Amino acid sequence: MAQLFVVHPDNPQVRLLKQAVALLEKGDILAVPTDSSYALVCHLDDKAAADKLRRIRGVDDKHHLTLLCRDLSELAAYARVDNQQFRLIKAATPGPYTFILEASKEVPRRVSHPARRTIGLRVPDHKALQALLAMHHEPLLATTLIAPGESEPINDAQAILQRYQNQIGAVIDAGACALEPTTVVDLSGAEPVLIRQGRGSLAALGLGL
Repeated sequence: MAQLFVVHPDNPQVRLLKQAVALLEKGDILAVPTDSSYALVCHLDDKAAADKLRRIRGVDDKHHLTLLCRDLSELAAYARVDNQQFRLIKAATPGPYTFILEASKEVPRRVSHPARRTIGLRVPDHKALQALLAMHHEPLLATTLIAPGESEPINDAQAILQRYQNQIGAVIDAGACALEPTTVVDLSGAEPVLIRQGRGSLAALGLGL
């Protein structure tokens, strides 16, 4: 049975976040709020948890999973980023953007795209999630919480708890969460490619896509 951690949006309770981190470390999946919509997250180095994350979401290994990072330095450790890419990412970070980049050797091959060796990375602008990432001490593997066969994210903590109570370890409730997923931009090629228009504006990236 999944737990519900109700935390303050600006000053999340440390004891509750410690309990959430303990669940991640034992292989559980969590539903967490972000600056776009809710996401399902797990420990990056846990193969069984990553497989379960994909099963719950209803996607295969060709679906780009995302690493939620604390800051740009952490992002750069898990992706190969040139100066032009870095400037573009910095202009909109932290924020509701996911960037598809070439994965570094720090990313387990089983969680990157099997053919392209790419991974989604982002730095969320959400205080409770940032506090969780800081306490976890490394990025979290994530995917937007959209149920199989549906197109819109599920953003009500109680609804998530009821629907996934036997599949995940906990839901973190930090108050209202946006209903839009992130804007996704593929930076792994010669030119940026818009994959999904979401909450983040293209103007903030300086792109005329």
